[in-house]
Amino acid sequence: MINALTIDVEEYFHPAEVQRSIPMERWSFLPSRVEAQTEEVLDLLGRHSVLATFFILGSVAERTPRVVQEIVRAGHEIGCHSYAHQLVYELTPAQFREDTLRAIAVIEDAGGIRPRLYRAPSYSITNRSLWALDILAECGFDLDSSIVPIAHDRYGVRGFSRYPREMETPSGSILEVPVATVKLTNGQIVPAGGGAYLRLLPYRYTAAAIRRVNRYEKCPACIYFHPWEIDPQQPRLASGPISQIRTYGGLRGMKKKLVRLLTEFQFSTMATVYSHEKRSKPVGTGKLSQTAGAAAV
Repeated sequence: MINALTIDVEEYFHPAEVQRSIPMERWSFLPSRVEAQTEEVLDLLGRHSVLATFFILGSVAERTPRVVQEIVRAGHEIGCHSYAHQLVYELTPAQFREDTLRAIAVIEDAGGIRPRLYRAPSYSITNRSLWALDILAECGFDLDSSIVPIAHDRYGVRGFSRYPREMETPSGSILEVPVATVKLTNGQIVPAGGGAYLRLLPYRYTAAAIRRVNRYEKCPACIYFHPWEIDPQQPRLASGPISQIRTYGGLRGMKKKLVRLLTEFQFSTMATVYSHEKRSKPVGTGKLSQTAGAAAV
């Protein structure tokens, strides 16, 4: 089973937990670390002959276009992670459209490729912002990976499909691909897609989850991480014990866990893993209400 490996390319000061302490107005004064971090990720993937999908923040593409160029040169897939890393449900539709179009333009300008895959900052397409799928389809995106079918204090759509599904919007269809989750015997859905869950929990948790999804559900797992998660030397900007644990816990052991993942499992880009989904639509379709912005899940 080939799984999807995705990397959300952003600076160490972009995570939502850090933004509580460092407002956007201060970002331009902070030193960039994303280029060295991404180079380390590219080297890691190259040594394991793995191609991945990189969801790139527009502001990163604009400030350090070489990051995009190196990702493209290595043969990886390019996606969009918004321009300014703002939570979608805190934006108006007009603001979201403006942010998205700006991100598309700078990413295409930097790398010569127009992104057709999208992932919202902090998976912030929720019941409050399902209208964003219509705008993404309008902007030409074929695939979105922003909805997580769990309950979380900042994201998640409880009851949403755990599997890829074609979502119908007034502007056309878009394939929604959730990151990996596992359904427990009691019916509870728990996250297992990487990121903080890979950093903070024992490696065997993520490995067991991927094997369960692959072997028993006969489906690929979508896994993600950020380049800053393999940089233990980054400035500690998040304040408060919970934010610090969520952001910095497990940084020192993250690269070792990634090496084990790349050694024990097969990975490729989202286009490679899910290319058949839009043709066959094997799990049915959802519909997005034009007036209420609610999805049938």
